[in-house]
Amino acid sequence: MQLRQWQVSCINKALKQYLNGDSHFLTLATPGAGKTLMASELGDRLLKNNLVDLIICFSPSSIVSQDFSQSLQVRINERFDGLLGAKGHSLTYQSLQYLDANFWQLFERYRVFVIFDEIHHCAGSTIDNANAWGEQIILNIQDKAKYTLALTGTPWRSDAAPIVLSNYMHPSNKITCDYVYGLSQAITDDVCRVPQIIAVDNNNISVVDIEETKTFTSFKCLLSQSIIPYQEIIENEKVIKYIISSAQKKLDSIRVKNAEAAGLIVASSVEHARQISAFMKTYFNEDAVVVTYRENEPTSIIQQFRHAQTKWIISVGMISEGTNIPRLQVCCHLTNIKTEMHFRQILGRILRMTDSTNQEAVMFMPAEPKLLEYAYRVKQDVPFEADVVKFEKMKARVEKLDGDEDPEAVIFDKAMKVGSGKTLKVSEFNTAIDHQTFKENSDIVEEHFLTSSYEKVVNIFGRFQQEAIALGLSELR
Repeated sequence: MQLRQWQVSCINKALKQYLNGDSHFLTLATPGAGKTLMASELGDRLLKNNLVDLIICFSPSSIVSQDFSQSLQVRINERFDGLLGAKGHSLTYQSLQYLDANFWQLFERYRVFVIFDEIHHCAGSTIDNANAWGEQIILNIQDKAKYTLALTGTPWRSDAAPIVLSNYMHPSNKITCDYVYGLSQAITDDVCRVPQIIAVDNNNISVVDIEETKTFTSFKCLLSQSIIPYQEIIENEKVIKYIISSAQKKLDSIRVKNAEAAGLIVASSVEHARQISAFMKTYFNEDAVVVTYRENEPTSIIQQFRHAQTKWIISVGMISEGTNIPRLQVCCHLTNIKTEMHFRQILGRILRMTDSTNQEAVMFMPAEPKLLEYAYRVKQDVPFEADVVKFEKMKARVEKLDGDEDPEAVIFDKAMKVGSGKTLKVSEFNTAIDHQTFKENSDIVEEHFLTSSYEKVVNIFGRFQQEAIALGLSELR
């Protein structure tokens, strides 16, 4: 496979730094740019030039670990199953804590090249401030590996701890990347699709209490009063049906040209995913694959969907950063995780270019203020004036869905209970056509890589440095 220009440039720079005495190299490349292939090619060069003996890769999930193993095996034409005679192994970060002394002796006996995918999951500059995965890297790899390659698409953490194996500029405390390849470059180079984000809003929201009824003109206004939690919005039947209906229409239009195009819905919990699946069958007669961390073989389910003709997959805690399903072109963000790191990683699932005729990438999401900030930052990364973020208010008529009593308005069929004696009603939705996001369960245990909400941002030196955007109420209408 012919390498892209950025991959060639990154490999050459890494080799130069290794030969000049630097053992660590950090690459920041936008999700969907092809970091796996670049890392595999670099490993092949190191082996062929007799600079290393073995290659070991660590990544945040089993599906990504399998992808790396296959990529390395194809590129180097050697086995990467960790068995006798293999040139290396591909493991998850979770396995770091269970590797024994026999494994770590490899670093004493051989020249080992270590690849860290999505390195931001591993924290620590010292043992004192390291997390469990970062501690193992500091103790057993940092000063013992011949060379390391750290990869990331979004170098943010949920806390203020430094990312392991990384250097920071002082006094600004910005992380220094050895190579940066941003979304703007990737779009210009036809490596990534131009994202569209469709934000769905509502300008007639009522919160009915025992004593009074309060009305709101947008989700932003509603959420600012802390009366209704965001979780209640994404679990509301009317919200779910409307967003899925819009996404279904978009996917159907794409499949006219790309018969294999697929959609992803990221849910907030297993129960939420089942609810969405039932809605899709009831109202759209659409079967969807459901994959959660509770499945016996979630990796196998994802692999089958990758090469199948099935239109939709609903995920909780499984499909996010690094998961490569290029046929995904539409997604619905129905998650309670509202962080920029998660937003960017999920968006990356629909940005990978393919050979298909239609290369649209569309995300549907509620018009929640934080998500809108992230969407407008993505717009700043697009190298030309494009309608990345849109708000399209629905006027009088909305196409009637089965079970809706009033074809003139989108309403909640069933009142949402908010505390004692409160219900929420929403009507006359507003839509927006412009981007994509995904959702994961915020309660996933640490054995899954999305273990908490990413609320804090590690400053970064490079093209991913960003400033917050204040959105006025007028922008939500």
